[in-house]
Amino acid sequence: MKTSFINDAELTFAHELLDFIEESPSSFHAVESVKKLLAPQGFQELSLNGKWSLTPGGKYFITRNNSALIAFSLGLGEAEKHGFRLIAAHTDSPAFRIKTLPEISVEGHYLKLNIETYGGPILNTWLDRPLSLAGRIILRGESPFSPQTKLFHSDQPLLVIPNLAIHMNRKVNEGLELNKQKDMLPLLAQVTRDLHKENVLVHYLAESLHCLPEDIIDFDLFLYEAEKGCLVGLQQEFISSARLDDLAMIHAGIWAIAKVKQSLSTQVLACFDHEECGSTSKQGAASPLLSHVLERILLAQKKDREAYFQALENSFLISADMAHALHPNASEKHDPSNRPILNGGPVIKISANQSYTTDAESAAIFSALCQLADVPVQKFVNRSDERGGSTIGPISSTHLDIRSVDIGNPILAMHSVRELGGVKDHLAAAKVFSAFYESV
Repeated sequence: MKTSFINDAELTFAHELLDFIEESPSSFHAVESVKKLLAPQGFQELSLNGKWSLTPGGKYFITRNNSALIAFSLGLGEAEKHGFRLIAAHTDSPAFRIKTLPEISVEGHYLKLNIETYGGPILNTWLDRPLSLAGRIILRGESPFSPQTKLFHSDQPLLVIPNLAIHMNRKVNEGLELNKQKDMLPLLAQVTRDLHKENVLVHYLAESLHCLPEDIIDFDLFLYEAEKGCLVGLQQEFISSARLDDLAMIHAGIWAIAKVKQSLSTQVLACFDHEECGSTSKQGAASPLLSHVLERILLAQKKDREAYFQALENSFLISADMAHALHPNASEKHDPSNRPILNGGPVIKISANQSYTTDAESAAIFSALCQLADVPVQKFVNRSDERGGSTIGPISSTHLDIRSVDIGNPILAMHSVRELGGVKDHLAAAKVFSAFYESV
């Protein structure tokens, strides 16, 4: 069906997002995907344990734990006067992590894996879907402090979490309560004579990596949905995909920082890990990682700590996470007057109790940026009798005294294995990010 509602540029950018998400089944893979997009644009990797030598206008990035990344394009002006233009998002999404010694045999016939819940997934959306494994594997290295790290994701569906038939649970459609330890364990294999009797998963990983099983010391592996996202809707106006929260903001941010003209301000994109479980890790927003990187940028320019604090005063942070769109079947769950919709533009998120950092001034600034980019803007406030979530904005504010706003594109089914977003919104967010980076 031909339509003018969605244009070719929006469709192309949405398909690029789907490709990016498919290549990023874990936070480790997301960082690798980001690096692949940055390298052709002239970004160079810096080592955190080396002395930095920066060139005016130079483009750089650092990584932490291979699951977080901070990219920056050095400003052409005086750092203390023009400060930083920061966008912060996160690489992780709710999922299930494979436990150590994961194999569980079921009466000698089936083999399932023991898992623990990561973040807050909607459990029942993971049932009866083809699932795969992705993450990193740690191999023996030259010394105990120098192990090897290998990224891994299976090239085929490996697992499924089967539902219980309605004949054995007649009241399933009256409400389903799932136990994370009992009901969410994925089926891996049928037990046969050809199957290794012990350490089945480690043997499979060793075969995939062409190494010895005893060389595998440990792993960080997560379940992910095996099917690629797609566009849906009569006008192809919706994006149906896993991990829109928050890889959509990562993708839009990378597009912006890689494409925009350099400005007087230093342009920064911070891609944190572990937002879904509180951000309290060395690669999370609650760590001093970002503040250390910003200060080192000033130190590499022969600036002192006084200049660093001046720079922070002249900076602005956009905390970019996803937002809740008006639900077509549960409109009563939304605030009576603030009801963002899919394809209605980026959403400013507001909370009187500071679950979001937005205030009237920062909201006005972001609204002006949307106007500059010719992009519509919406606002989200929770119902007064509902407790909303939080994001990395308030957490970052405990480490950095910077004006900030919390925003995100509207989606449905947040934290489902398959979320739903708007095609128009994705390019709109990237345009606003570009205007933000380029504005003085």
